[in-house]
Amino acid sequence: MRIDIINNSTTPIYQQLHDQIAAQIITGELSKNEPLPPIRTLAKDLRISIITVKKAWELLEKEGLIKTMVGRGSFVGDLSSSEIADKKAEKLTARMKKEIAYYQQMGLSLPEYIAWLSSIWDQ
Repeated sequence: MRIDIINNSTTPIYQQLHDQIAAQIITGELSKNEPLPPIRTLAKDLRISIITVKKAWELLEKEGLIKTMVGRGSFVGDLSSSEIADKKAEKLTARMKKEIAYYQQMGLSLPEYIAWLSSIWDQ
Protein backbone atom coordinates (compact mmCIF):
# COMPACT_ATOMS: atom_id res chain seq x y z
CA MET A 1 0.00 0.00 0.00
CA ARG A 2 1.40 3.34 -1.02
CA ILE A 3 0.18 6.61 0.46
CA ASP A 4 1.37 10.10 -0.45
CA ILE A 5 0.24 12.83 1.95
CA ILE A 6 0.46 16.44 0.80
CA ASN A 7 0.56 18.55 3.95
CA ASN A 8 -0.05 21.88 2.21
CA SER A 9 -3.02 20.63 0.18
CA THR A 10 -6.47 22.14 0.59
CA THR A 11 -7.79 18.56 0.84
CA PRO A 12 -7.82 17.39 4.47
CA ILE A 13 -5.31 14.65 5.28
CA TYR A 14 -8.01 12.15 6.30
CA GLN A 15 -9.66 12.71 2.90
CA GLN A 16 -6.34 12.22 1.06
CA LEU A 17 -5.83 8.96 2.96
CA HIS A 18 -9.40 7.84 2.30
CA ASP A 19 -9.24 8.70 -1.41
CA GLN A 20 -5.96 6.89 -2.00
CA ILE A 21 -6.97 3.71 -0.19
CA ALA A 22 -10.41 3.72 -1.84
CA ALA A 23 -8.73 4.05 -5.25
CA GLN A 24 -6.35 1.18 -4.47
CA ILE A 25 -9.27 -1.02 -3.45
CA ILE A 26 -11.33 -0.10 -6.52
CA THR A 27 -8.43 -0.70 -8.92
CA GLY A 28 -7.54 -4.01 -7.29
CA GLU A 29 -4.14 -2.90 -5.97
CA LEU A 30 -5.46 -3.93 -2.57
CA SER A 31 -7.09 -7.35 -2.71
CA LYS A 32 -10.25 -8.65 -1.06
CA ASN A 33 -9.72 -9.43 2.62
CA GLU A 34 -6.16 -8.05 2.54
CA PRO A 35 -5.15 -6.78 5.99
CA LEU A 36 -4.57 -3.06 6.35
CA PRO A 37 -1.86 -1.72 8.61
CA PRO A 38 -2.92 -0.98 12.18
CA ILE A 39 -4.11 2.60 12.69
CA ARG A 40 -1.30 3.41 15.12
CA THR A 41 1.38 1.98 12.83
CA LEU A 42 0.11 3.86 9.78
CA ALA A 43 -0.21 7.10 11.75
CA LYS A 44 3.38 6.73 12.96
CA ASP A 45 4.70 5.85 9.49
CA LEU A 46 2.90 8.79 7.85
CA ARG A 47 3.61 11.12 10.80
CA ILE A 48 -0.03 12.02 11.19
CA SER A 49 -2.55 11.80 14.01
CA ILE A 50 -4.16 8.51 14.98
CA ILE A 51 -7.47 10.39 14.92
CA THR A 52 -6.85 11.33 11.27
CA VAL A 53 -6.29 7.70 10.26
CA LYS A 54 -9.30 6.60 12.31
CA LYS A 55 -11.50 9.14 10.53
CA ALA A 56 -10.38 7.84 7.12
CA TRP A 57 -10.98 4.22 8.26
CA GLU A 58 -14.48 5.15 9.48
CA LEU A 59 -15.35 6.64 6.08
CA LEU A 60 -13.98 3.59 4.25
CA GLU A 61 -15.95 1.30 6.53
CA LYS A 62 -19.15 3.33 6.11
CA GLU A 63 -18.75 2.93 2.34
CA GLY A 64 -18.26 -0.81 2.70
CA LEU A 65 -14.74 -0.71 1.30
CA ILE A 66 -13.13 -2.05 4.47
CA LYS A 67 -14.26 -4.04 7.48
CA THR A 68 -12.88 -3.85 11.00
CA MET A 69 -12.91 -6.72 13.45
CA VAL A 70 -12.25 -5.96 17.09
CA GLY A 71 -8.96 -7.46 18.14
CA ARG A 72 -8.05 -8.50 14.59
CA GLY A 73 -7.73 -5.22 12.70
CA SER A 74 -9.05 -3.83 9.45
CA PHE A 75 -9.28 -5.61 6.13
CA VAL A 76 -10.27 -4.79 2.57
CA GLY A 77 -13.93 -5.64 2.12
CA ASP A 78 -15.04 -8.80 0.36
CA LEU A 79 -16.66 -6.97 -2.54
CA SER A 80 -17.89 -8.61 -5.72
CA SER A 81 -16.83 -7.28 -9.13
CA SER A 82 -20.21 -5.63 -9.59
CA GLU A 83 -20.01 -3.98 -6.14
CA ILE A 84 -16.57 -2.62 -6.99
CA ALA A 85 -17.88 -1.33 -10.32
CA ASP A 86 -20.77 0.37 -8.48
CA LYS A 87 -18.35 1.97 -5.98
CA LYS A 88 -16.18 3.19 -8.84
CA ALA A 89 -19.18 4.70 -10.63
CA GLU A 90 -20.35 6.40 -7.40
CA LYS A 91 -16.94 7.94 -6.77
CA LEU A 92 -16.44 9.07 -10.36
CA THR A 93 -19.93 10.55 -10.54
CA ALA A 94 -19.55 12.46 -7.26
CA ARG A 95 -16.17 13.88 -8.29
CA MET A 96 -17.34 14.76 -11.80
CA LYS A 97 -20.40 16.57 -10.45
CA LYS A 98 -18.14 18.80 -8.36
CA GLU A 99 -15.81 19.44 -11.29
CA ILE A 100 -18.65 20.12 -13.70
CA ALA A 101 -20.27 22.58 -11.28
CA TYR A 102 -16.96 24.46 -11.09
CA TYR A 103 -16.61 24.65 -14.89
CA GLN A 104 -20.22 25.70 -15.26
CA GLN A 105 -19.53 28.54 -12.81
CA MET A 106 -16.59 29.48 -15.02
CA GLY A 107 -19.04 29.80 -17.91
CA LEU A 108 -17.90 26.77 -19.93
CA SER A 109 -20.46 25.12 -22.19
CA LEU A 110 -20.51 21.35 -22.57
CA PRO A 111 -18.87 21.47 -26.04
CA GLU A 112 -16.16 23.82 -24.69
CA TYR A 113 -15.59 21.53 -21.71
CA ILE A 114 -15.31 18.45 -23.93
CA ALA A 115 -12.89 20.22 -26.30
CA TRP A 116 -10.79 21.44 -23.38
CA LEU A 117 -10.77 17.99 -21.76
CA SER A 118 -9.86 16.31 -25.05
CA SER A 119 -6.97 18.71 -25.59
CA ILE A 120 -5.33 17.85 -22.27
CA TRP A 121 -6.35 14.19 -21.84
CA ASP A 122 -3.08 12.68 -23.06
CA GLN A 123 -0.75 15.26 -21.49
